[in-house]
Amino acid sequence: KCQSNVFWTHNDSGDGPFIYAFNVKGENLGTWRVDGATNVDWEDMAIARTQDGRCFIYLADTGNNKLDREVLIIYRVEEPTVTEKDKGRRKRNAISTSLADSMQYRYPDKVQDAEALFVNQLTGDIYVLTKRLTEPSNIYKFSWPDEKMVVTAQHLGTLSVPAIPNGLLTGGDMSSDARRVIVCDYARAYELTLPPDSKDQDDIWKQTPRPVDLGKRETGEAVAYIPDASAIVATSEKFNSPVIIVRRR
Repeated sequence: KCQSNVFWTHNDSGDGPFIYAFNVKGENLGTWRVDGATNVDWEDMAIARTQDGRCFIYLADTGNNKLDREVLIIYRVEEPTVTEKDKGRRKRNAISTSLADSMQYRYPDKVQDAEALFVNQLTGDIYVLTKRLTEPSNIYKFSWPDEKMVVTAQHLGTLSVPAIPNGLLTGGDMSSDARRVIVCDYARAYELTLPPDSKDQDDIWKQTPRPVDLGKRETGEAVAYIPDASAIVATSEKFNSPVIIVRRR
């Protein structure tokens, strides 16, 4: 979403390390293979702009349905520039990205499944929210390490959305100013807003999620802000899923 009217998506387990560009109409803008990455079970992605203006895509290889992965992986790759000649490209003629960097992390308490990834563009902090069927979602935070090592995430607390189940989160995003967070489950979305007088950005996790109506969608697993956070974009699993745009007041 650093490029005008360009959004990114991916498949989860069963696909290769591909990312797909599309526009607000859902049109295919091209397919890229992420060089140096493997798709074990990708579940979410985020994009963040650095101080020098470059944009990086973060890919969360955090799916763990069988709870047999103790160490999870985050990939980071510079966002490809999408041009008119890339439109319509599919996996058979995908373009290679620049070489991706990767980091490994583990949870400090127990093995978990997670499908929501956030990046705070102001601090570089990475957040992962777990997917839980019987309890609220767990919130974890960590930073990209300066050297190759397995990072132990910091547990910040839990997030409970006004739904049943209350922790079955399948995607999310953080606004570029880090003052808003949007999360979703299979049916709806929920937004948290940082109080204007707050000096600690992690106070956002203490706020009460407000439901956001996304209309009808099936197996919803993706939600994001446009760059200025004036609208929320959502879509679902399956081929030719509609792109939903919700304008914020």
